Amino acid sequence: MTCLIIQEVEHKLNTLTDQLTASYANAGGINHIDGKNLPSKQAIGAITLDLLRLLFPGFFDERLSHSSAIRTETAALLASINSDLAGEMHKSLEYHPPAEYPKKDLRPVAESLTLEFLASLPRLRELLQTDVEAAFNGDPAALSREEVIVAYPFVEGVAAQRLAHELYLKNIPLIPRIMTEWAHARTGMDLHPGAQIGSHFFVDHCTGTVVGETTVIGNHVKMYQGVGLVAKSLAAGQQLRGQKRHPTIEDHVTIYAGATIMGGDTVVGEGSTIGANVFLTSSVPPQSIVVQEEAKVRIVSKRKRDKNVIDYAI
Repeated sequence: MTCLIIQEVEHKLNTLTDQLTASYANAGGINHIDGKNLPSKQAIGAITLDLLRLLFPGFFDERLSHSSAIRTETAALLASINSDLAGEMHKSLEYHPPAEYPKKDLRPVAESLTLEFLASLPRLRELLQTDVEAAFNGDPAALSREEVIVAYPFVEGVAAQRLAHELYLKNIPLIPRIMTEWAHARTGMDLHPGAQIGSHFFVDHCTGTVVGETTVIGNHVKMYQGVGLVAKSLAAGQQLRGQKRHPTIEDHVTIYAGATIMGGDTVVGEGSTIGANVFLTSSVPPQSIVVQEEAKVRIVSKRKRDKNVIDYAI
């Protein structure tokens, strides 16, 4: 009886194998077989986490880092990241070689670009320190800067975006987006690697935040959860590639929860405040306050004998 069950299972699996392999031919647009070896999502995620360990030593490790060993540990981690990232970089360049790089032997190019990228880490640390300061100073619930780094998902999200942006500027295919989507899955905040983000940036709570590719964000900008900096329309599809599709947010702007700001021509002037749930498709001058008017709330009693209905605008 057991042998018959095993044979039946094997027959069903063989049938399913034939059906799946047939579908690879019939629906070939979602296959990647016999092509160039793509960068590994798992490897890029692990590399990004190791980069966070370099950017915030002692915060993304299970054991305490000591100053006496920090140089040795940093050197070992740098060497490991350099080797792993250069390999993934080579796969990426082989898949889609940028026009400015030779196509015959891309491994030396990948190795050189990896070292250039790693050289940006000290500068990125200075920039990320301003983000941590903005988060701590802007959130009265923050116990300490250490809590901000170890507990706030925003820190991982913006750090991954700043790392990915460096690679984006070097025209590296695939890897920047894999990095930011790794952070998106962990934090709920979707920051495209192409977005230009100034210093002292903070997104409180950060869940549901979307920042598009051609967004420009100035210094000292604070946003809340659910803010969307998006394009007006993507109906033209690939014809829009390379065009300014997302808004510009100037310095010292605050954008409250649920606001949506759309369009490449839309500029939010310096020092402005955008209220919660505002839907904005046009520019506003500096020092503006933009609020949503005539939003109505209806309160209806749950008790059958009480027919009172209260409407009021907020």
